[in-house]
Amino acid sequence: MASDLPRSSTLPAAPGGIPAPFALGDLPLAPWARDVRPSTISAMLGLMARPGVISFALGLPAPELFPVDEYVAAADRVLRADTGALQYRPPFAPLKEQVAALMKARGVEVAPEQVFLTTGAQQALALLSRLFLQPGGSVICDELVYMGFQQVIEPYAPRILPVASDLETGMDVDRVEAYLAAGERPAFIYCITDGHNPLGVSVSMEKRVRLAELARRYRVPVIEDDAYGLLHYGDALPPLRAMEDRWVFYVGSFSKVMAPGFRAGWVIIPPELAGVMGCAKDGADIDTSTFAQRLVSEYLRAGGFDAHLDRVRDAYRLRRDTMLAGIRRHFPAGTRHSTPRHGALAWAELPAAYDTDALLRSVLEAEGVAYVPGSAFSFDGRRGTRAMRLNFSFPSAEQIEDGIARMGRVLREAAPRAAA
Repeated sequence: MASDLPRSSTLPAAPGGIPAPFALGDLPLAPWARDVRPSTISAMLGLMARPGVISFALGLPAPELFPVDEYVAAADRVLRADTGALQYRPPFAPLKEQVAALMKARGVEVAPEQVFLTTGAQQALALLSRLFLQPGGSVICDELVYMGFQQVIEPYAPRILPVASDLETGMDVDRVEAYLAAGERPAFIYCITDGHNPLGVSVSMEKRVRLAELARRYRVPVIEDDAYGLLHYGDALPPLRAMEDRWVFYVGSFSKVMAPGFRAGWVIIPPELAGVMGCAKDGADIDTSTFAQRLVSEYLRAGGFDAHLDRVRDAYRLRRDTMLAGIRRHFPAGTRHSTPRHGALAWAELPAAYDTDALLRSVLEAEGVAYVPGSAFSFDGRRGTRAMRLNFSFPSAEQIEDGIARMGRVLREAAPRAAA
């Protein structure tokens, strides 16, 4: 049976309890706007910004790895060659060709006209949701899922069909099939195949094949969010889009591998959808940053991207391994964690009776370390209550080693209370 879960407006959980709704006065706002509350991370930002805090909370890339000189040189070449880069302009065709080449390296054959450029992966999710999801419609997604996706679908008041995920193989495809076989026809299935946010897991090859087959058999779109697809630590599996080219809508981004500030992303769509997607995008922002598109394209053309990507992967692999070793050394016995093969996030699940919402303030105030409680990724606030999401891309390996040890001290002190 499907579950009618509360929407992300009920996200629990910042230090000190559930954030209060915004003070909106008597303005005649839509119901979703009246119900919305600050996200857990928004409520934590002030605390995390304190000097000396080691933050595992936000999924930021490492700024010291940005190839700033190369970006400056690319920006200079773009501006000196064409001041039209600062005007309203159509999507930059050379960048579409370069994205198609990146997709080919991921095992996906696409034509440049199938590449639709967006303001980051987030806008791609918003536009696809606008195209497919009717108010009150249904969506299949993980029961613990990226908060940005929750915010995208919230205004549609959807009926959520939740699916559990395994920390080794990802989404429970048996449950997906059970929904479809029982007659559910969701607007789409949302799946983060690699570097899942928040779980850090990648979907197994067997499950990818089955999910693509289910989309094809039941004619249900899959939105494949692959923001971390290029950020892998070892052999990468092909995306769902490589197995199904009609019903899988692939979303990619340069944010995690170049810089979030460029707001450069894309979605792979059938050519016949380009017109309606363009209309939806015009209503959102008229044009994606024409300058950013040209800067990203010029940087890719210059040929330093592969070497940069190798440096980032090597650095993040070390930080990931440092974090996982620290969890095994300092966290309570019985703690389970993911071993990310992609991305920048790890998931740690503490033994029963721990409450990571309640522990967050102690960890922040006593040890100066921040994380995101697992319940922040649950639609109803009841899942993930003894888990936490930990980012390993932003802090250094030394900060990770120190921060995980500090967290361990608080968790050990909390153990008697957790067991009581």
